[in-house]
Amino acid sequence: MDGKIKKTYSNKFKLKVALAALKEDKTVNEMCQEFAVTSGRIYEWKKQLEARGDEIFATKNNGLIRDINIEKLHSIIGKLIIERELLAQKY
Repeated sequence: MDGKIKKTYSNKFKLKVALAALKEDKTVNEMCQEFAVTSGRIYEWKKQLEARGDEIFATKNNGLIRDINIEKLHSIIGKLIIERELLAQKY
């Protein structure tokens, strides 16, 4: 173990840095100083945003489907609990 502490960044912060990198109005070195991150991280986050940025707009429907599925599962769980209680009363 080398004693280094791994820094974690919020998704909001990563998005902010990636968007700044996409603007290209500052050099990478300037962004490194401004955001206190390495150039490798800036390039990585920018690449991720370019590759998967379209998912941001697709998640609205996916989130709705996920919510519907969760409601359906809760309904099924409720029915199973009632069935189990009825069976437990009979035996």
